[in-house]
Amino acid sequence: MDNGQGNEIELHGDEEIVEVIDLNDTEPGPNDLADELDDVDFEDDPGMADDEGWETEDEMEADQDDSELTFSSHKGSVFCVSLDPVTNTMAVTGGEDDKAFVWSVSDGEVLFECTGHKDSVTCAVFSHDSSLVATGDMSGMIKVWKVETKEEIWTFEVGDLEWLEWHPCAPVLLAGTDEGNVWMWKVPAGDCKTFQSAACQATSGKVLPDGKRAVVGYEDGSIRVWDLKQGNAIHVIKGQDGHQGALTCLACNKDSSLVLTGSVDGAAKLINITTGKVVGAFAVDGIGKGSKDGEKETNSVESVGFCNILPLIAVAYLDGTLAIYDIASQVLRHRCQHEAGIVHLQWEESSSVVSTCSLDGALRFWDARSGNMVSEYRGHTAEILDFTINREGSMAVTASGDNCAKVFCLQRPDR
Repeated sequence: MDNGQGNEIELHGDEEIVEVIDLNDTEPGPNDLADELDDVDFEDDPGMADDEGWETEDEMEADQDDSELTFSSHKGSVFCVSLDPVTNTMAVTGGEDDKAFVWSVSDGEVLFECTGHKDSVTCAVFSHDSSLVATGDMSGMIKVWKVETKEEIWTFEVGDLEWLEWHPCAPVLLAGTDEGNVWMWKVPAGDCKTFQSAACQATSGKVLPDGKRAVVGYEDGSIRVWDLKQGNAIHVIKGQDGHQGALTCLACNKDSSLVLTGSVDGAAKLINITTGKVVGAFAVDGIGKGSKDGEKETNSVESVGFCNILPLIAVAYLDGTLAIYDIASQVLRHRCQHEAGIVHLQWEESSSVVSTCSLDGALRFWDARSGNMVSEYRGHTAEILDFTINREGSMAVTASGDNCAKVFCLQRPDR
């Protein structure tokens, strides 16, 4: 997916330690940005790796299977899934078996296997033009594969990997790590730059659609907006303006003006990227207002997202609540309750429908205008850990703790 995938930090002063990226100041068109990144003067940096495990939950019984296809080549839980953005005909999945597979969503045929990882593959994403696939495991080993030749063309090792994302219009890869560094590579040359912060995890990150900035959330609750041309942090949001717990998720709107953040503190915050100011704070029933209380259990925010056609946002909580808010008034419009905790949400590209996957193994679709559930799909025998939807909103691909990925054909009365 679109995953993100899914789909799922204390500062010691304001001084930033960065290496400057030499990018020319041009218009943010895709071709121009790609040309700019071709001229970046990267430097080589050493990598490091540590191992870490991932436990799965007990399986549940499935009383129905609404899927069109089941992909069962993995020998452990499937943690992540992405669709190729150009044709939407290929999926890549990563799993507990230390492997990733690129496969056809029409018939489940394995196009090639991504081997050589040392730990569970938790990140697997296609580049903007679908020509490359990046896979990353929990130990920090990252590999890039050329789809046309099915060959590995680049590999690198960092600290424990938190997230992995391609630049929106160039063969440049970004990753966040357990020690707080954000890495940026030109692929396949392997030239590298790092954006260094205080020694706490860079738990979530997103390259903005303009391709010139990235937003990174940290374990201490702070958020930094990085300028990828100058190599410096434009804004640092922390303290009472930031979160009171680790960032869990980030989303940005299409014009790169707003970022929505979610945290284990139960709060979601809306940030103006130009000013670096928090312009909205959201919580369900007063939970997650930002009060710091180490003993209090908060309703963690697990996923957030912007509607593309209406001024609405969606916030998904660990207790199974999907909250839909109006951006302008910041009023809660709908509260959609699930049977179990929500793992990930995704808005359809050109509708007011938001989809969710949850720990009860169901995929659900909600009409943000009415707050009603419009459809539900089942078939997994364990929790759904990630999912993505194609551009037309006609197909969903899921990844689950039952060792399977599934393809669902989405049919609704409005289609």
